[in-house]
Amino acid sequence: MQPDRLLLSGDDAVALAARDAGFSLGTGYPGTPSTEILESLSALGGRAQWSPNEKVALEVAVGAAFCGARALCTMKHVGLNVAADPLFTAAYTGVTGALVIVSADDPGMSSSQNEQDNRRYAVAAGVPMLEPADSQEAYDFTLLAVEISERWQIPVLLRLTTRVCHSKTVVRPRPAAGPPPAPHFERDIPHRVMIPANARPAHHRLREKLDAIAAWNEKSGPNRVTGGEPVLGIITSGISYVHVREAAPRASVLKLGMTHPLPTGMMRQFAQVVGRCLVVEEGDPYLADAVRAAGIEADAKPEMFRFGELNVGRVRRILHSSLAPEPATPAGKPPELCPGCPHRTVFSALRDLGCIVAGDIGCYTLGVLPPFTALDTCVCMGAGITVGLGMRQVLPPEEARRVVSVIGDSTFVHSGITGLVEMVYNPPPTGHLVIILDNGTTAMTGMQEHPGTGRTLDHHRTGKVVFEDLVRSLGIRSVTVMDPTLDPAGFQATVGRALEAGELAVIIARRDCLLATSKIKTYEQAIQESCIAPSE
Repeated sequence: MQPDRLLLSGDDAVALAARDAGFSLGTGYPGTPSTEILESLSALGGRAQWSPNEKVALEVAVGAAFCGARALCTMKHVGLNVAADPLFTAAYTGVTGALVIVSADDPGMSSSQNEQDNRRYAVAAGVPMLEPADSQEAYDFTLLAVEISERWQIPVLLRLTTRVCHSKTVVRPRPAAGPPPAPHFERDIPHRVMIPANARPAHHRLREKLDAIAAWNEKSGPNRVTGGEPVLGIITSGISYVHVREAAPRASVLKLGMTHPLPTGMMRQFAQVVGRCLVVEEGDPYLADAVRAAGIEADAKPEMFRFGELNVGRVRRILHSSLAPEPATPAGKPPELCPGCPHRTVFSALRDLGCIVAGDIGCYTLGVLPPFTALDTCVCMGAGITVGLGMRQVLPPEEARRVVSVIGDSTFVHSGITGLVEMVYNPPPTGHLVIILDNGTTAMTGMQEHPGTGRTLDHHRTGKVVFEDLVRSLGIRSVTVMDPTLDPAGFQATVGRALEAGELAVIIARRDCLLATSKIKTYEQAIQESCIAPSE
């Protein structure tokens, strides 16, 4: 029997709600702070799988929701950039079963290359958005998202942030509901095939749905007013609500749970009964802009508080309109590549050869730090190959020959394959060298599987993408597979020869991550044992 109270992180709470709601499928790509959702769902007995990237994950989830199944798709904030193409059109097509899309934003960039505010995506794509403030709401809002999605047949964005994802609070699960409807396909060309003749009326239907959801949100949405002294009224949402309640316990507070479409009438009524109305939010002035656009008189936080996470101290400063410089954050130990990491050999060679290195997203991005300082660019997943190609195309030959692209194994599957196609289709005059750092896992986010490992999310055997076979199938003749740690001098010489040859070349530097080696052996041994037929 499940306890009536559980101490859960926000990620675990979303997973529990997905299990309790009978989701048929969970898809996603690992990325902090969203990773644990699908891992937890799988551990709870739900069906969850890693996809090559977020676009694929959302498209698979859309297909499931077209058939009446309840589907969950998870990703970190930058992952929604990759999935934006299907997101915008899925809002037009609508869904039959519930489709809940989790965007886990990372204010303060704890483990990200930017701190974009994905609340903007809900407005741009035209999908309803819920923002939980703690684990209980993460659980409750996941279930509410199912209700909204199935009632209006529309995808729902569940926007979490790092503190909600990783902080633990008490969760009281609901009693188990009845089983969801069984998946079933019904042909519906006008709603599912977005040629222009069908997309035009679909856009009108979408706006009608949003109008209806907005009216519901005004009367019955997950928004509440906490009464207090009318001198100060605060409009807030998400984790900011928790900080506000501690920083200003006597203030009147309007906590918004559905932040698109916004309950404009409710916000206006609240502002009219308080003395000073203040909007407190993390990240962009999303709520403040909406409040002011509606003609509601309210103060916004100073621009300096747009950056980084909020906390109780920063909220107190916002309340007092303090513009004084903030105390410097105490210096911590800088990150570094692990001792014995095979990437160290690679970056030592690139440094010593004086290469211009187009890098990518992963733990190997730490090659930019001393003692290597061997990374010159890092933009987004997969850009290591394509940015390097752009450099090769325009630099003078003597400089172009020094350009090398570096990409990890999971990142290569995510977004690097199309870069190789570009390399073959538009080869630079000086050729190009790509180094795939294959450490056998998605190391940066916690040792998750990917299509290049040949194991599923729960570590069972499945089809495996063999990088060298894939590279050769594209017509790249110079393909070398080697362990850089066995012969560092030999690896450096191999890189040097590839640069001098002026041809298209790929070196696969293959050695398992030291932190994952024992786990990989355990997984493989379990797979082998499961394949051994019992003796008669």
